[in-house]
Amino acid sequence: MGRGEEHEGASISDEEWARFLREAESGDKNAPKEPSARARMVARRLREEPDRPTGWRTFEPPAQGRSTGRGTGRGGKRLLYGAALLLALGLLVLALKPTGVLGWLPGGSDGQTPLAADSAAARQPTLREPFEGSPARQWSDGLAGVTFPAPDATGWMSEAQVAQALERTRDFLAASSLEAGVLRGERPKKAIALINPRQKDVQDFLDTAFDSPSRKNNPLMLFSRFDPAKARLAGDVVKTRGRVTFDAGEDGALEVTADVTYVYPVVAAEEGSDQVARTIVRRETVMSWDDPAKVHTKAGTFSLVSYRVDTTNGGCDGVNGYLNPEFGAGRTDGEAATGPGVDPYDRDASMDERMREAEGKECGRATRT
Repeated sequence: MGRGEEHEGASISDEEWARFLREAESGDKNAPKEPSARARMVARRLREEPDRPTGWRTFEPPAQGRSTGRGTGRGGKRLLYGAALLLALGLLVLALKPTGVLGWLPGGSDGQTPLAADSAAARQPTLREPFEGSPARQWSDGLAGVTFPAPDATGWMSEAQVAQALERTRDFLAASSLEAGVLRGERPKKAIALINPRQKDVQDFLDTAFDSPSRKNNPLMLFSRFDPAKARLAGDVVKTRGRVTFDAGEDGALEVTADVTYVYPVVAAEEGSDQVARTIVRRETVMSWDDPAKVHTKAGTFSLVSYRVDTTNGGCDGVNGYLNPEFGAGRTDGEAATGPGVDPYDRDASMDERMREAEGKECGRATRT
């Protein structure tokens, strides 16, 4: 796990925020505005946590153990009411049927039966059984492991339009993290075509990320890619678990959040290699499907609000725009690891918790892959 990092110019000062508010208030409120991931995130954070300005984009290099990075931060969403009553009811049901209660909890189950610890964790993956010894062996293939909500009219969109936005969100997840060519290192053209071309800060990020990847501009924030000269997928199956949710966003937009864990079985690129490893990527992407009457956008595309990533066995040295898994005896996960080990399969912990765990650490330690 790499350490969390703030880059020069990423923080929002009080002066900058005051200028942003003045500019926003002085414009024609009826005219469509330019979408900005930075402005969206700052406005959202100050709504949720008004006393704590936050950086726009921070990134931590992929790590041999576990690594994290973020495009923009997110705060808590809702207040809980009647906590004492709910706790009492929950304890009663837990006593009667503990497995049923676990299915209600956010994060881990994603609407599916939660997984027990894998008793066969010591078994090693093979080309025939690339998920051997992993909880992902019981996960679903591809997007079948991602839970999507039923559409409902939200913001400026009708139920039918929300259904279409969710379908295009599904297309983005497939094109960014599952498409065979993209996993082989090709540029994710289909996925990029779904991102609002008028969102200048994000387009600048995309232009730079593939040609000159760095901690600040890393394509792994949004896309999964392996260097074909070093690693290739072991088979054609990627296991997933995750969920997609939606709510009303800024200016009546539909805001869709995808929080998905992908498990990639990989083998060294050398001909005849049969040593299999796994790279685990948990990615949270928040997308805003904007009202074209209020925001400059292209039909059928979304604007990015935030994007964050947490990786295991994806590389710890530098940033080259690819996931860089290590294999067998060559792996050095534990040597530079700091802090307690983290289970990359644990989805009970939110991405906010993952970011906090990674802060200040050069290279974290995953308990398993």
